[in-house]
Amino acid sequence: MADGNDRGGLLSAGGIVTIITGAFEVIAGGLIATLMTVSIPLWHPNLPFSPGFWGSFGLATVPSWIVIVGIVLAVLGIVAIVGGICAVRRKGFGLSLAGAICALLPFNILGLLAVIFVSLGRKEFGGQY
Repeated sequence: MADGNDRGGLLSAGGIVTIITGAFEVIAGGLIATLMTVSIPLWHPNLPFSPGFWGSFGLATVPSWIVIVGIVLAVLGIVAIVGGICAVRRKGFGLSLAGAICALLPFNILGLLAVIFVSLGRKEFGGQY
């Protein structure tokens, strides 16, 4: 670079993309967990428009796993945000790559770009891998 420090654009871009993807994961996971938790009492097998349709299996048991998925997604988003911050600060390649992988886990294109950018910017961490 022209200013003398060895900062390239790939690692910064990877960190920023990881932070953005992690923020979306935290928001989506929080909304999923919150909305399903609030709506579980509303899902009742004895609804007036479908009397006896569900039998003894109530709809209240169905969205409980969705709450768990929302919580896991929010935790992955938090790890992605922390990893993105480490990538921007150039501290800890392992945590930066772990954050990028957590951004990839919902299988989106931004997570794939984050993993590629962070892994290509490994040399910018200096001797600390």
